[in-house]
Amino acid sequence: MYFQHVYDKSLAQASYFIGCQKAGVAAVIDPKRDVDTYIEIAKANNMKITHILETHIHADFLAGSRELAKLTGADMYLSDEGGQGWEYEFPHIGLKDGDQMKLGNLVIDVMHTPGHTPESISFLLTDTPAINKPVMLFTGDFVFVGDIGRPDLLEKAAGMIGTQDIGAKQMYQSIKKFEALPDYIQVWPGHGAGSACGKALGSVPSSTVGYEKIRNWAFQFEKDEKGFADYLLEDQPEPPKYFAMMKKLNKVDRKLLTEVPKLKSLSAEELKANLAKGMKLIDARDKAEFAAGFIPGSINIQGNNSFGTWAGWFLKYDEPFMLLADENQLDDLTRKLMRIGLDNIEGYISGTSVFEETGGTLQRANNISLEETKNLIHNNNVQVVDLRGAAEFKAGHIAKADNVFVGTLAENLDKISKDRKVIIHCQGGDRASIGYSILARNGFTNVSNFSGSINEWVGAGEDLVS
Repeated sequence: MYFQHVYDKSLAQASYFIGCQKAGVAAVIDPKRDVDTYIEIAKANNMKITHILETHIHADFLAGSRELAKLTGADMYLSDEGGQGWEYEFPHIGLKDGDQMKLGNLVIDVMHTPGHTPESISFLLTDTPAINKPVMLFTGDFVFVGDIGRPDLLEKAAGMIGTQDIGAKQMYQSIKKFEALPDYIQVWPGHGAGSACGKALGSVPSSTVGYEKIRNWAFQFEKDEKGFADYLLEDQPEPPKYFAMMKKLNKVDRKLLTEVPKLKSLSAEELKANLAKGMKLIDARDKAEFAAGFIPGSINIQGNNSFGTWAGWFLKYDEPFMLLADENQLDDLTRKLMRIGLDNIEGYISGTSVFEETGGTLQRANNISLEETKNLIHNNNVQVVDLRGAAEFKAGHIAKADNVFVGTLAENLDKISKDRKVIIHCQGGDRASIGYSILARNGFTNVSNFSGSINEWVGAGEDLVS
């Protein structure tokens, strides 16, 4: 058997390439949308991709199953569980609980494991030349290392009222299926630490059934179904805004993108005209470089592993947008955007000089130090705005601070004072830079950014309240 774990750090998303070397055939489980990765693996190992599998209708990334099928001719094997409203709306081979697929000498059995979503399935793999017993379980968003999939996404992200309580009950029953499996089976989940699909995902890539039964919190409730459901639903992180669109695009027929686009370099005149039309410019530079001089109206989303997630909060799927990034970043950033279906990139500029050529003047961020922050809080009537998530705020925050999550800041501008000085912060400064750019774009001139944020506050021995 050939096995390769393909991990996208930007979305903490795992996909899997599994092959039978004797038969020269392979399957890909939960492929990302830039599918050249899998085609290169197949070519390097003299294999043909014949099977494409999905564990469920994903909400956190745009699956590349259809792109991969178009390029390879492979069949798509997708869940037909979940009932009305949970059907994939394009041709595929449907899978039900108990179904079995053969991939050369490999056998893949289907388990219906609802809870995260009603149609979720897991794949149990047997490598028959080695042993006639299952050895691997691909769980998707069912069981993670140290956590399980959240059932509240459909309600919070897609507005499907009442589904989280039903999902919690289904998850409790699915957990019983998992517990009945042999302890030695390896567990390969769909996500790792940093994913918004759970609240306590581990950072190691895989586990075993036995380890999860003794270590994962979900298996400690025994017969207490209500306690299990209550703990599962509380303090989950805010689901990114783009999740609802992913759920839709992964279900319906859509336009395919079979290669990574090459971006157009924008002239000074094109940039000026686009900005005049109100087109958004995403500045992917480091936050310190952005603070030193930025194009008015631009939004600072640093080109790190969180780039795609934050872009999904602030960009709409029906609007074109521009990038400011070094040319050597473009392929990586374009991949991160296409993985969540943000394809309307009008073009890019490689620096602010293009804007200055048009006679434009850069703005500077008003970043302040810890001492300046303390003095303003103690001696002035200022508003302190904590841009972190609700669970982070609840765990400990600066006294009298208001909590406005940065992802929803643009919809909650009325909660930011225009009459007083405002100090914003987050945990380490990245989200505060996003927040500052959002407020500056919307005309706020009374904002100071405590860029050191909570990490510096606590590191200096300052108190938090909860």
